[in-house]
Amino acid sequence: MPDNRVLYVDDEPSLRILIPQILTKHGFEVCTVATVAQALAEITTRCYDLLISDLNIGEPGDGFTVVSAMRRTQPDCINIILTGFPAFESALAAIQGQVDDYLIKPTRAGHLVSFIQEKMRNRNPRRRPQPMRLAQLLRETLHEIRENTLTRMMSDAAVSLIPMSDEVRVGYLSRLVVGIADQMDFPESSELASFALQASREYGSQRLAAGYQTSMLVRDSAILEAVIYDVVRQRLLLLDTSNLMLDLKRFARQLLIHLERSLEAFCAEAAKPRAMELRAG
Repeated sequence: MPDNRVLYVDDEPSLRILIPQILTKHGFEVCTVATVAQALAEITTRCYDLLISDLNIGEPGDGFTVVSAMRRTQPDCINIILTGFPAFESALAAIQGQVDDYLIKPTRAGHLVSFIQEKMRNRNPRRRPQPMRLAQLLRETLHEIRENTLTRMMSDAAVSLIPMSDEVRVGYLSRLVVGIADQMDFPESSELASFALQASREYGSQRLAAGYQTSMLVRDSAILEAVIYDVVRQRLLLLDTSNLMLDLKRFARQLLIHLERSLEAFCAEAAKPRAMELRAG
């Protein structure tokens, strides 16, 4: 078998023994590693025909990091994710086919071998994917960001107690997320900065009227930040990783500015009744 070099990545010791034994018996040359760092070292020093990576290597979603590195370094390598979660199919769709396929653990030895042999027979040369910047990703996943933020808000004991419709609860996100993306693309635009300032102030005033406390504004911001980072982690294969740290810093900075402006408007509106009382007195 000419194309038989396999990189297998898994932090489960028993599988690191079993699966390479099965593949070796069927003519594959297998290199086995247990961590993301070891996998990245292999990817940058040796050529492979097929990668099999556990989805969660130490941390949830680490397998995407390994696949991302392989796709960029060795674009013709076949990439297979191993997962113990049958619902992974939805996550596979979310990364838009950048992973070639996946296997559910545990899997029978015969199925594993035939599955890999079929992938090897039907492999097609592919071009390196054109990576996108974070701002583009934010725009393209806006609906998902809204839905996931709403879900997390409703699971937050404090925030979920505030009586709001779903649209009011997350309606501001469309303007905020697209605004942040626009400012990341055009940081020198004073017009965009003015729009963002007004949107943040309106959000702070609206949350005060709804019965928020200042701590809930901070929780909203933390929830959105966590959702964005999840979106990024799930789509590492699509992103321009050479600029990702810079983009994430810019995003975090814009989100912090939004929170600061929202808190200023919130506190200013909250102080008005007290100021009127003092004047009346």
